[in-house]
Amino acid sequence: MTAPVPRPRRPGHRRRPAWAGRNYTLLTAAAVITGLGGSGALIAAAFAVLQAGGSGTDVGLVAAARTVPLVVFVLVGGAVADRLPRHRVMVAANTLNCLSQALFAVLVLSGEARIWHMAVLAALGGTGQAFFAPAAEGMVLASVTGEQAGRAFAVFRIGMNGAAIGGAALGGALVAAVGPGWVLAVDAAAFAVAGALRAFLDVSGMARRAPSGGLLHDLREGWREVTGRRWLWAIVLQFAVVNAMIAAAEAVYGPLIAEAHLGGAGPWGAALAAFGAGTVLGAVLMTRWKPHRLLLVGALCVFPLALPSAALAVPVTAPTLSAVMFVSGLTVEVFSVTWMLALHQEVPEEKFSRVAAYDWLGSLALVPVAASLAGPVAGAVGMDTALWGVSAVVVLLTAAVLCVPEVRDLRLRTPAPAHTVAAAAPAQPMLKEPGGGGGDGRASAS
Repeated sequence: MTAPVPRPRRPGHRRRPAWAGRNYTLLTAAAVITGLGGSGALIAAAFAVLQAGGSGTDVGLVAAARTVPLVVFVLVGGAVADRLPRHRVMVAANTLNCLSQALFAVLVLSGEARIWHMAVLAALGGTGQAFFAPAAEGMVLASVTGEQAGRAFAVFRIGMNGAAIGGAALGGALVAAVGPGWVLAVDAAAFAVAGALRAFLDVSGMARRAPSGGLLHDLREGWREVTGRRWLWAIVLQFAVVNAMIAAAEAVYGPLIAEAHLGGAGPWGAALAAFGAGTVLGAVLMTRWKPHRLLLVGALCVFPLALPSAALAVPVTAPTLSAVMFVSGLTVEVFSVTWMLALHQEVPEEKFSRVAAYDWLGSLALVPVAASLAGPVAGAVGMDTALWGVSAVVVLLTAAVLCVPEVRDLRLRTPAPAHTVAAAAPAQPMLKEPGGGGGDGRASAS
């Protein structure tokens, strides 16, 4: 018998990288799908409130209704994710998000939506995210070998950030063309597809976790993991304030300055798009770059987050503001990758979700407070002073974090730590998905 002749490969046909296994591909596809749907849904929800006769205050209340349960339940979500199979927690959360968004869409399309309906459904969505985010945190990184962890996470972030940009643009166009209800329906379908993909994750090689002493015991253990690492709690505290300041500047000050000096919503939207483009380029950079001093490089890359507020305070021209936003997006993405690599390297796998939950809590807790106080503060001290204050806080807190020796000295280890390798099945590396949204993305210390 003659040996079979190999089938010739089509010109231009390329297989996926060797490190991008089945779990990694499923996780990335699911995150991109929910990123596309979720970015458009944020726009659709705001216009659904206005379409129902709500005011700008009502838009804010519905947005707050999503954030509050996320803050309240995220620690419980982290403890649950460390007690149960994480992929099941993720699928259950996706199911809750799918059902709440589907009902939201039906009410809007039927013309029966009331503000309180939207607030309750937004709260259900926030509750789902509170359980999803800690379970998904770090998931992509455990689906690849330690040597390729940085590149894998960076490629994942490219997909997530690109989906967020494309989803916002597509969502805005669809809201204008067919109305917010259909965009919410698309988001519900996206959660359904993402949940189905995550249900197919291969967890056969995941080590079983030993029974714990209960929910409160788990929360205390997570707290000890955070407080026992000075670099960790220092950066979580830093971003608790930095995220709040940036949120106030972007949600309140930026639109007001754009309306008064830059030409309105168009230039401000272009600046936000430039920030998103910067995050994509930052992720591309991190596919090639493995900084040895992870947190030192990451912390230095936080300083440019002070530039957009300073540019608004001047104020600069619209093209200059877009350039500044692009640079800050690029550098904060470098921080995001180095931060997640540090967490993955240093935190035990069996306690990762609880630590991630404390990170999420720190990242979100002060955002509603800052957004609500932004207007009164600007009225009391003046818009320019408030914006310069935002820049000053970012610079001072970042400089303070650099005074922590562990931040300056923590180094990337090769090969990867033992818990990363142990979490991988011999033939198919095991799961772990990033902070950046726990798979659906966010701008925070992760």
